[in-house]
Amino acid sequence: MFDVVTLGEAMLRLSPPDFLRLEQTDKFDCRPGGAELNVAVACARLGLKSCWASRLPNHALGWMIRNKAREHGVSDEGIVWGGSGERVGVYYMEFGASPRASKVLYDRGGAAVTRLKPGDVDWDKLFDGSRHFHTTGITPALSESCAAVTREAMEAAKRHGLSVSYDLNYRSKLWKPDVACAMQEPLMELVDILITTEEDTKVVFGIEAEGGDSETFTSVDAASYGQVAKKLADRFGFSTVAITLRENPSVWFNSWSAIAYHEGQFLTDVKRDVEIVDRVGGGDSFAGGFIYGLLTGDVSYGLRFGNAFSAIKHSIPGDFAWITRDEVEAVMSGAGLRVQR
Repeated sequence: MFDVVTLGEAMLRLSPPDFLRLEQTDKFDCRPGGAELNVAVACARLGLKSCWASRLPNHALGWMIRNKAREHGVSDEGIVWGGSGERVGVYYMEFGASPRASKVLYDRGGAAVTRLKPGDVDWDKLFDGSRHFHTTGITPALSESCAAVTREAMEAAKRHGLSVSYDLNYRSKLWKPDVACAMQEPLMELVDILITTEEDTKVVFGIEAEGGDSETFTSVDAASYGQVAKKLADRFGFSTVAITLRENPSVWFNSWSAIAYHEGQFLTDVKRDVEIVDRVGGGDSFAGGFIYGLLTGDVSYGLRFGNAFSAIKHSIPGDFAWITRDEVEAVMSGAGLRVQR
């Protein structure tokens, strides 16, 4: 039925314009976003048939998120509708500039998605004839019932023969490292493809590159990060591990790359300099591009496509990757930066 099905929360992002601080502003830019919805949107824009599963309140803010998903071609068949008195989670994004880092303030407690429980989503229907399932470590962190639904979905995906990818996506404001490890380790037996960062891997599973620095990838070569990926694959039995690598010498200028370990083989791609307009959703766009490349080609193509796709996303406001396949292929082929006329 679907090429890709995802599960997770979507929130509204409110951000002050013109680099104003939260306590300064008198207005906000409002955009929807959330890791798993971002991936579903990326896959749909690239031509895959995608579906996003979640729980939304049955009022205008829930409808707005549903409508934005539909706008990009994402199916809403997986949405469970809550009551009209429930809420959508909100996060406030304060954009910084060196030496002031950007900051996120969450207001997501008690959101409708936290009430999602096993049996609410008809996974057998969504997964019948589908190819791939994706979720992240954010979802089981939201509530005990969300953790149970995450496992329910992953077990159903395996039962229906889908490949399963999981982005570790550790959020320190949602849970502590020991809880994250205890909750997620049992889920890893159901994962085929792990997408992560060296920093998250170190925090959650205690695995790191020898001599590494989680704030930069210049101090450790790709082979060292490949060893981290290999340790993960050996420990949990993943067929594929992809690790994204970011260097941030300033808030608005970063370098970005990724490596992968697949069935005993290390894969690397070029490092790309990115002038950042909005870095939120950068990792999700890599996941979406990687999944697209994997489903339409192989792991090597997925790595190169995901890396280029994510590099472009850094130049686009909002959580969603408003990007075409042609643009990604142009970057992959080394297109220049002259004005396109």
